Amino acid sequence: MLYVSDIIREGDGILIQGDTSLQLGDFSKDTRTIKEGDIYVGLKGESFDGNKFYLDALEKGAAGCILDNIDEEISDIYKDRFIVKVKNSLECIQNLAKYKRSLYNIPVIGVTGSVGKTSTKDMIYSVLKEKYKVLKTEGNNNNHIGLPFTILRLKNEDIMILEMGMNNLGEISFLTNIARPTIGVITNIGTAHIGNLGSRENIMRAKLEITKGLSGPLIVNMDNDMIYNNIDYIKSINDVITISIDNKSDYMAYDINGNKFKIDGEEFESPIGNRAFIYNSLTAYVVGKLCNVDVNSIKKGIKNLELTGNRLEYKRSRSGAILIDDTYNASLDSIRSSLEILKKEKGRKIAVIGDVLELGEFSKNIHEEIGKVLLDSNLDFIVTIGNDTKFSDEYLKEKGYNNIMHFEKESDCYSFLDSLLKEGDIVLLKGSHGINLKNIVNYLV
Repeated sequence: MLYVSDIIREGDGILIQGDTSLQLGDFSKDTRTIKEGDIYVGLKGESFDGNKFYLDALEKGAAGCILDNIDEEISDIYKDRFIVKVKNSLECIQNLAKYKRSLYNIPVIGVTGSVGKTSTKDMIYSVLKEKYKVLKTEGNNNNHIGLPFTILRLKNEDIMILEMGMNNLGEISFLTNIARPTIGVITNIGTAHIGNLGSRENIMRAKLEITKGLSGPLIVNMDNDMIYNNIDYIKSINDVITISIDNKSDYMAYDINGNKFKIDGEEFESPIGNRAFIYNSLTAYVVGKLCNVDVNSIKKGIKNLELTGNRLEYKRSRSGAILIDDTYNASLDSIRSSLEILKKEKGRKIAVIGDVLELGEFSKNIHEEIGKVLLDSNLDFIVTIGNDTKFSDEYLKEKGYNNIMHFEKESDCYSFLDSLLKEGDIVLLKGSHGINLKNIVNYLV
C-alpha cells in the first residue's frame, strides 16, 4: 500500500497541503475518466499540460494531486485534499511504480516482441485467471507511461502480466527495471520499428533487454529465424524455455488440425485457427505450468480466450459484409498472420490494407513483401490506404493482379467501399494505428 509520504519521497516533492499519512487509491491522468477517490497526476505532453486541469480533477472527487507545475499559493476550496508538487510528475509515477512492485512477492510475466504481444498477453491472462486473480495491461498501455500506471493498479492480485513495447534501444531495459518480471516472453523478432532501429539484429538486442530485469526463465519461439539463429547467445544470457511448431524445442505443438492441436499428448483448441494463436497457446501453456495451473484449466483458458478490442474482432457492416477489425496496428508479420485467417473464411475475400509506419529506408522493400503476401492470399479484391502501400500495388500489378484500388487517406475510400461491399463478403482491415483504419470500421458499421 502507498501513502502520500511515498509520493514525496519518490518524487522529491513538497507537500503543498494535506496529510502525509493518507493511504493512496487508484491513479488517473485523465480528468474525463477520473473517479472519486482517485489520485490525479498532472502530466505534460507535446501539446497540453495536465497540471492545468487539477481543479477539474478535485471537483470530480479526486483525493489528491501529483503536480510538477503549480503555484504554491492556491485556493482554499479543496483544503481537505492533498497536493504534492514534485520535480517531474512522470518520473515520480515511474519511481512509485518501481517501489510498489518491490512490495509484492508475486509472479510477474513480462511480454515483449515485434508482433503478438497483446494477443499473447490476453492468452496468458485467460489461462492464469482460471486459478488466480490476475492484473494485466489494459489495451496497449505498454510504454513508459502505461506500464507504471498498470503497476499502480495492483492491489490483491496473485499475478501480474505486463506488456512491454518499444520504439528504440534502451526502452525495454527501462521498463524491465521497473517491472522486475519473474517470467519473460519474447513472442518473435520481426521488422516493426526497423526504421528507428536500423536492423533486425538491433531489434533483437532491444527485445533481449527484458533480461536485464528478469529473475526467471525467458520463453522464446524457435520458429522465429532470428531467435533460432541466435539461440546459443540467448541461452548464454538467461535461462531459456523454447516453444515451436516446426523446429525442435522444449514444448511443441503437433497433430494440428485447424484450431485443434496437441501439446505433451494433450489436445487443445484455440478459438482462432492460425499459427500465431498456436504460438500464443504454447506460451500460455508454459506459463500456466510454471504457475502450477492444471492442464484442464489451461485447456479451458485457451479455448475461452477473449481478445483486446480492435484485434480480430468480427463485426457486421451495414451492407451485410462481415468485417474482421484488426485495425489497432500492423507489421509485415501481423499482416501475414491476419491474412492466414482471412484465407480460411468463406465468401468473397477483401483486404483493406494501410501503410505500415516507422520502417524508414526499409519501407519500399517491406511494402513490396506485403504485396507478395497479398498475392499469395488469393483475394478477390484489395484496397490499399496511405503512401507506401503504393509499392504493394506496384508489385501486385507487375504480377498481373489488377483488382486493386488505392486511396491516400482513409476518408477517401468510404463511398467506394459502400459500392463494393455486399452481404456475404468477408473483409479484413489491417494497418498501422496512424493510418486510422478504425474510422473505416466505424463508418461501415
